[in-house]
Amino acid sequence: MMLKGILLDIGGVLYDGENVIDGAQDALMQLRKEYFLRFLSNTSRTTPQTLLQKLLKMGFDVKEEELFTAVSAAKSYIEGRGAYVVATDEVRDYFGSGADIEVVLICDAYTNFTYQNLNTAFRHLERGCELLATNDNRYFRDSDGELSLDAGGFVRCLEYASQKRATILGKPNCAFFHLALKSMGLSAEEVVMVGDDIETDILGAQKCGLRAVMVKTGKFKSEDLQKGKPDFIVNSIAELPKLLKEIG
Repeated sequence: MMLKGILLDIGGVLYDGENVIDGAQDALMQLRKEYFLRFLSNTSRTTPQTLLQKLLKMGFDVKEEELFTAVSAAKSYIEGRGAYVVATDEVRDYFGSGADIEVVLICDAYTNFTYQNLNTAFRHLERGCELLATNDNRYFRDSDGELSLDAGGFVRCLEYASQKRATILGKPNCAFFHLALKSMGLSAEEVVMVGDDIETDILGAQKCGLRAVMVKTGKFKSEDLQKGKPDFIVNSIAELPKLLKEIG
């Protein structure tokens, strides 16, 4: 089936830390002429609005309706229910305050991953609350160019203590991918996912029926290829327009 749309991870694909990946802006301009684009991010330290402003300042032509984040997916999922949110101050404010707490949501809380916050979350889980997480990524490429812990380890901590399994609301949840597909009016067979994370981007997309392109930027490590096989591999997004023309 002809390729009509592209789902693009953001961190590690468009930029690395605080640096735009060489050729990323030009590649995006070329891709936009031929395909529907959606931008998917598990980033949960900041709100969708903050992420969008960062992309615009970096020179990327991204529209608000094209951006899908795990944070926005979580807000839609828990709408109308009280939530105890372990997150940065910015993201916690994004969710606002609710009524009686029914769910616990774990985001990338950065320095707010304190014993007190995690223990409070655990106690809510013991009272019967549902455990949710924006993502369970192990790590990401931080602004200093080094890898930093993501939310995954803290999610596992609470899973172990509470003996509950978290519902992941961002990638690799198929419902998250399908939200983006629905917004384009396309099927999984007509869309390719591009990312730097073998687990959430590549294997996650493949399990949901999409083909997946892995870039050798961001958090990519050569040993990642022992965990699974991307449909295609490119050095960076700069090579993506040429690849997609070849595969049709």
